[in-house]
This record gives sequence, C-alpha cells and structure tokens, in this order.
Amino acid sequence: MTGVVHWGVNNIFTVQPDEGESVECRLKGKVLKDVEDVYNPLSPGDRVEIELDAGHPGKAMILSRLKRRNAYSRWNKKRRCPQTLAANLDLLVLVTSPDSPPFRPRFLDRALVMARREELPTLILVNKCDQKLTEDVEDRLATYQDLDWDVHLCSAVTGEGMDELKDHLKGLTSALVGQSGVGKSSLLNVLHEGSRQRIGEISAKYNRGSHTTNFSLLLPWPDGGGVIDTPGVRELEVFGVEPAQLAFLYPEFQPYLGKCAFSLCTHLQEPGCAVLKALEAGDIHPDRWDNYQKLFLELKETDARWT
Repeated sequence: MTGVVHWGVNNIFTVQPDEGESVECRLKGKVLKDVEDVYNPLSPGDRVEIELDAGHPGKAMILSRLKRRNAYSRWNKKRRCPQTLAANLDLLVLVTSPDSPPFRPRFLDRALVMARREELPTLILVNKCDQKLTEDVEDRLATYQDLDWDVHLCSAVTGEGMDELKDHLKGLTSALVGQSGVGKSSLLNVLHEGSRQRIGEISAKYNRGSHTTNFSLLLPWPDGGGVIDTPGVRELEVFGVEPAQLAFLYPEFQPYLGKCAFSLCTHLQEPGCAVLKALEAGDIHPDRWDNYQKLFLELKETDARWT
C-alpha cells in the first residue's frame, strides 16, 4: 500500500493510506533504504510504501519513501545536515509580519533562494496586517510583486483576507514557513477547522516569538491536499547552492547575466558588470543586491572550490 505522511516524532509516523484509516508506522529495519545524511528521513507530504501489520490493527511498517516532486528544507546547524520541513508541495507560503516580530526581508530573500532552487511556486503572506505597514515594508513588498511573486495581506486576528487565503489554498498541498512569532499556528487555527495548534506570545524585550510548534504537521483538506504547519526558525542558512549559481536564483539579475565584461563575474565589484550597472540605474533594489552580496560571500566561505 502507499500513503502520505502526516507527521512524525522519534521515528514514529502517522500515515494516511490512499484507502482506509490512518495508521501508526515505524521504519522497517529502523533505517530507511537509500536515504542517508539527513536529519529526518521523512517529513509531512512524503509519499511512502507501507506494509500493514496483520497482528496489530492500525499499525504498519514503512518500507520505502517514494520519489519526491520537491522538498523544502533548512540546514540543521547542530547535526550539520538538511532537515526537511515539508515535501511534495504545490505551494510554499512564506509567512511574515510587519512589526511584531519585525519584517525581515533578509530572511525572505534567503527563503526565496531556497524556493527557487526547488522550483517551488511561492506566496509571500503578510500576517498581522492590522499592524501598520511602514513605507520600507510597502516598498519591499512592491519589489517582490514586480518580480512576479504573489503577495497577500491578511490577519488571523481580525479575519481580513482570510477567506481569500482559504479559497486559494483549498485542494493544494502547501506549507506555512516563517520565523517564530509571525503567526503560522494562528493562521492554521483559522484556516483549518481541525487545527488546535498552540499559540505563543511575542517577547516584549526582544520583539520576537518563541518556538511553539516543535515538528511539522499536515492537516488534510476534505477534497485532497492539505496545509502543513512547520516549526518557526530564527535564522535560515542557505545550503546546496554554489556561489556561482546564486545569481541565477535572483530573478532581477536574469536580463543581465551573460552581458558582463568577465564571463566569471561575481556581480560584486568587477568593472563592466551588467548587474552593477543595473543596480546603479535603479533597476535592481539596493537592499536585494546587498543581501545577495552577503549571501555570496557566506557561500564562498563554505565552498572549498572558492577557497
């Protein structure tokens, strides 16, 4: 039989078979075949092959993980390996907030790089839109829209924009990803009738949220698909991207790539760089380029071929 992983903790997983009731599963042999060097072998959204336990109704063994269409992962610094938050997505929803916690475009830029690496359709969702949007936030959101990313404003507290969001997500497998405190669990509690996610408070001292969701969880829609709540993150480390690849993951750079004076241009300081000329002309947002520069240098430090 095959089915979809809804959640898992300590190598015990809940799987919804294609037919029948959900079952509690463990990995056969405790190690998943052909899955190595990862923090978690399975995540919500993964499709798996299972074998029902005839002697224990409601339980089964996971035999294998089927091929993924895509996956959204973060780098687990403690284990120094990828940690997958969600798999086989139709839509990645990057959740942010205007003020509490503060709007952080650097986090969004990094998350968008990882999404483009996986060729994931992405929605930038600004929760808590009842808070005031500053000119800087509005400017940055307009930049994202100009680059063809969808941006939606809503409030889980007031209900503004929630009906439109629910209509957009119905039938899709999507994941809510964002920093701690932006309101992912609050959104899910409004979007999904079956959600009872615990909601944390914002620290008055540091103006940031605390971790309340400890593992990813898929809540299915009645007509297929589902929405995945993921643990909040404070920092997102980009991985699996070579420094030379980075420019190709910035859509505003695309018209200028291949037009620089040097074929191996890094777009940082070289004379005759078409990207830098576009930056000077105002065709590339300076903050976006600054984040590119910082990320490029960070990737360069970790890539042996550039040392």
